[in-house]
Amino acid sequence: MRAPKARYSFAVLCLLIVCAAALVYSRMTQRIPRGEWGGDHISMSVADGSAKIEYDCAHGYIQGPLVVDDHGKFQLRGTFTPERGGPVRQGESAREQTATYSGELKGNSMTLNLKLAGSDDTETFTLEKGKTGRLVKCK
Repeated sequence: MRAPKARYSFAVLCLLIVCAAALVYSRMTQRIPRGEWGGDHISMSVADGSAKIEYDCAHGYIQGPLVVDDHGKFQLRGTFTPERGGPVRQGESAREQTATYSGELKGNSMTLNLKLAGSDDTETFTLEKGKTGRLVKCK
């Protein structure tokens, strides 16, 4: 009689451990929500594992997983490519730069900091989910 009871208790204990591990894992792997994010001079389109960013006179890209911590903070590696007005000259190539995108999510608002590799300057943007970015593209 005791053997079935012990197996039942062991099964319940295993189930509790699996559920607790799943809860901890899901809290650790919060991500920036998919969709459009916009603000002054910036527009960001977030997909499952990447984000495309448009600025007034530049664009950027963040590749995979867009994970945030328990406090909504993130630090992600990506690229930043400046643009200029006018036609692209034959043989001209983009000057893609390595960038760090950091910031914080609070509900449907995001603070996004852009820092280019080799620079001490940081540019900060405020975005809202579901909003269209207000861009003034280079001409």
